[in-house]
Amino acid sequence: MARALVVFGLGYSGRAIVEAARLAGWPVAAVSRSGASGLAVPTVPFADPTPALAEATHIVLTAPPGEGGDPVLAIHRAALLSAPRLAWVGYLSTTGVYGDRGGAKVSETDAPTPTKPQSLSRRAAEEAWEEIAARRGVALDLIRLGGIFGPGRSPFEDLRAGRARRIIKPGHAFSRIHVADLAALVLAAAARPGERGRARVLHGVDDEPAPQAEVVLEAARLLGVPPPPEVPFADAAQMMSPMELGFWSENRRVGNALTKQATGWAPRYPSYREGLAAILAEERGERAREQGKVGRA
Repeated sequence: MARALVVFGLGYSGRAIVEAARLAGWPVAAVSRSGASGLAVPTVPFADPTPALAEATHIVLTAPPGEGGDPVLAIHRAALLSAPRLAWVGYLSTTGVYGDRGGAKVSETDAPTPTKPQSLSRRAAEEAWEEIAARRGVALDLIRLGGIFGPGRSPFEDLRAGRARRIIKPGHAFSRIHVADLAALVLAAAARPGERGRARVLHGVDDEPAPQAEVVLEAARLLGVPPPPEVPFADAAQMMSPMELGFWSENRRVGNALTKQATGWAPRYPSYREGLAAILAEERGERAREQGKVGRA
């Protein structure tokens, strides 16, 4: 059966997935609320994706849940249930569904224990997609992601703007993933789906959970600028928003061994070090190309 991928949502992750799929030779369409993307693929308005769903064998959901639950299911449940060729669904979720583990390691087989409102909503959306997968008999991957970084979304922006902080909280670490590795994982999962009618948990994280302060220090080293001074967490917390405080209140180290085994995927950037170096190399390459264009004008 000829495959066809439909990606709902054209935010940071969605655009990376669409472009990676296009370059890999997937027939791909993007669903956007604006109906426009600027990408070299067909773009379908969110109000009526039915024609695209009629052809889709694979779909990816990137939008977070809202007050009414998952936004795609809230409006397009009937079209999804009747999509004739659908075989696989990839739902981008978050490792936040595991809640606080006190720095312990979390594997793909661990049960979710969300506590924050956003994480509870994510888990509810996961369960809603599990129901759809069971009813339709399609394979479902719950792709739980760590912190996403990449070009335009890294510590370099904060360092250049003078707002970077090196927050010290002993024993605390975050799991991350470069956006290119996220896109590669989605395509690997789609190419090697799990059992139809069941949900499979995958972890979109690199190989090395790390403290925030280490990442900022390495970014400063790569830029060749002085690192910002260390700030104890107790002091930094006084300037944090409730969302930031919630983010820092949880501590877990998320593993990816079973994800690699199931999909054949491995991160191209196994830690923040390789990821940051690649971002800076890309930025400098783009700058050199722009300067070359100006020089030839």
